[in-house]
Amino acid sequence: MSHIEDHPLRYKLANELHARPFPAMAAPCTAAFIAIKKADSAALRDRNNDMAHLLNLLDRHGAAHPQPGATHYYGEIGKSWIKWEQHTEFATYTIFSEGVDERPFDPVNFSTFPDDWLAEAPGQRVTSALLRIEQTADRAHVATCLKDWFVPESLAVSSVLDDAAVVAGDFRIDPAGHQRFAVFAKPETGARRVGRIVQRLCEIETYKAMSMLGFAHAQNMGGTLNALDGQLTDLMGNMSSEQAAAETTLHDLLTIASELENLSARGSFRFGATGAYAAIVNQRIEALREERFEGRQSFAEFMMRRYEPAMRTVKSAELRLDAMSSRSIRAGNLLRTRVDVERSAQNQALLTSMDRRADQQLHLQRTVEGLSVVAISYYAVSLVGYLIYPLADMTGLSKGMMTALITLPVVGLVWAILRRMQRQ
Repeated sequence: MSHIEDHPLRYKLANELHARPFPAMAAPCTAAFIAIKKADSAALRDRNNDMAHLLNLLDRHGAAHPQPGATHYYGEIGKSWIKWEQHTEFATYTIFSEGVDERPFDPVNFSTFPDDWLAEAPGQRVTSALLRIEQTADRAHVATCLKDWFVPESLAVSSVLDDAAVVAGDFRIDPAGHQRFAVFAKPETGARRVGRIVQRLCEIETYKAMSMLGFAHAQNMGGTLNALDGQLTDLMGNMSSEQAAAETTLHDLLTIASELENLSARGSFRFGATGAYAAIVNQRIEALREERFEGRQSFAEFMMRRYEPAMRTVKSAELRLDAMSSRSIRAGNLLRTRVDVERSAQNQALLTSMDRRADQQLHLQRTVEGLSVVAISYYAVSLVGYLIYPLADMTGLSKGMMTALITLPVVGLVWAILRRMQRQ
């Protein structure tokens, strides 16, 4: 068999498709989930801190460590299992434990995450959840649990994956500080399918919470956009006024444009991430293949009523910011054109003034030249007169007569010499 060299990334990329398998969870069981994100510049954080935080938790239970540089981990931690994943902006931890407590959603189920360990987290809690997974096909029991465990007004319930289980959640934070989700799996539903359901519920909650950060950013930016929009409208309205100084208006407009560009730079990542997170939320809900349970609203309906308006607000803010930036650019181009036209008119007026001054200088030069001819001729006549005066006695002409005779020829000669010099 002939040998062919493999691309250096071939195996790494092929294995990446299998790097994050769904956990296998046999009902009944309990899951505790938390997502941790650094407050600012989370995408640029030192990810070694995430790994160090995970190792701290594993060492407390004497659990095995992941491979160096790993971005995901699944293994035993005491009597439970832990699934850890590192994402662009956050890290998630999920603890799976066998069995369920008599008290539904007992905060003690979250105690696998020690308080002092949580306090040392390299970031802040974005969301956390407790998931109770029961094995039952009794719809009456399910209905009773839903009534006792959740807020009816915001409850979302669906039969999922071809009626393999019923999932429920009200997306509210309970007194212990966690979201609540329930999974009622039928006896014939396998552990891997239960694991997929739980994993998707955790992802729906995580990416919902992360995308809502974009909504908060859009709200915080709204006041600034309103103020800049008013200033931009006023400036554009004053552009046609002859009384408004174009250069001053252009300076003010550039100030607004720089503020808009700053908002765009600070919001571009958050808006882009929000769109990606929202798409994942919708994809995970579609993957559940929901069917209505006893006429109650599904997860998709809940998101359409409560979540989608927030995402539309984010998209609207993004489009508004882009539109205002485009308006400022167009207004800036118009003002620059006006400034250029005004400067051209000023330059034309300056050139006309220079032409007048040149004409005046030419007239003055000619006047000076005329005076120069007179002056030079005066001295030339005097010099010539001194030369020919001795001939006065010989010719019988007086000095005055001889001066009169030589004046015109001398003046003409001086004038001719000066003209020739000017031509040269």
